[in-house]
Amino acid sequence: MAKHYYDPMLCTCSQENPMTMGITAVLTEEIDAELLKEAAQELRERFAYFYVRAKIEDNDIVVVPNPLPMTVRNTWAPIELASKEANYHLAAIKYEGNRICLEMNHTLSDGAGVLPFFKSLLFVYLSKKTGVSFPVQGFRLPGSEAPVSETGDPFAAVDTDSVQGPLYEKKPTADFYRLPSRNGEEDHIYYLKLPENAVMKYCKENDGSPNVIMAVLIARAIRRVDPQSEKTVTVSVAIDHKSMLGNSENYRMFANAYELDFPQERQLDDIMKSCTLTRGQLMLQAQPENSAWYIKTRKMGFEKMKAMPLQMKLDMLPKAASAVRWTASVSYVNSRSFGPLDPYIKELYCLAEVRSIDVMCEIACINNSFFVAFAQCNSSRELFEALLCELEQAGVPFELMRDEQYHLSGLRYEDL
Repeated sequence: MAKHYYDPMLCTCSQENPMTMGITAVLTEEIDAELLKEAAQELRERFAYFYVRAKIEDNDIVVVPNPLPMTVRNTWAPIELASKEANYHLAAIKYEGNRICLEMNHTLSDGAGVLPFFKSLLFVYLSKKTGVSFPVQGFRLPGSEAPVSETGDPFAAVDTDSVQGPLYEKKPTADFYRLPSRNGEEDHIYYLKLPENAVMKYCKENDGSPNVIMAVLIARAIRRVDPQSEKTVTVSVAIDHKSMLGNSENYRMFANAYELDFPQERQLDDIMKSCTLTRGQLMLQAQPENSAWYIKTRKMGFEKMKAMPLQMKLDMLPKAASAVRWTASVSYVNSRSFGPLDPYIKELYCLAEVRSIDVMCEIACINNSFFVAFAQCNSSRELFEALLCELEQAGVPFELMRDEQYHLSGLRYEDL
């Protein structure tokens, strides 16, 4: 049985709900396979908590150390994490040309938690590739020791016993807008580059932030495509409970999402008013008291699940975790800079699955540009073209870097 409420909840995952996340960088030069494999191996000791595999203990699936190397493969084709082809790891690295991607099971970490690992991977790799001695400040490198704040209970200093309830709790919207049925279509992803100065100028002029602006523009794009729908468009915005409660160093998965509503009767013509209302919705929910309540309920849920038989968990939890909850999601990871590595990075994208939502929008920022990964649960370009119209109307220049079928690696538990 997992010992702590903050341990990875692998019972929420299945082949149908693999819960995979990723980070992709496009470098200035093609990837050297052997140097990348060396870098991945050298980080094992410093990031031991990511070099793990799944095992059954008592009535739970837990993580244990994995002595096998993390796979590094020269293909963008997906594999299944936790299986033999991934050396049973819950993470894997792939590359193609000058693109590199780290994929990881989301129960191990969130965007804020996995970003330091990816930065360190690029640091060690580029040090080998270029021969440059980069400044080490801001990187978690081999030979350094992980502090307790990074690996221990991320909320040890939070008195959850005194928390009586949330400061504000929004009732979920049940009957929300959905994209047309997949009809067997593949997921599709578009990679956009936006000038940071243009985006921030638009945010300043309209009382917004990057995630608020994108939520409003996505809602407007949906109304542009389907103006007759009376369904409420719902957009989830990712929240990092660790940062909300004062611990931004911990690697553990404590991201969640707050819901923004865009009902049909709300006019979205006035961008500033729309952003102000949207930001107000977000601020009501993004409060330390609400994060503390989330942690308390997570603890209580963990205690209840201790007594559940393993098969019952596997039957119930993945279905609950993969239920579609919102029309779209927006997540903005504070990447900004990789320090001395910036000149070697052309593009940077964060990735998540299109499962509990129909539209995914992940935002990253580096080298004075925002990089947006926009994925959806079908191959139609109609909604994406509508979003481009919204950006054009907003006066935000954009560059489509590429688009392709969207396949993150799956998951299949083997040799438990």
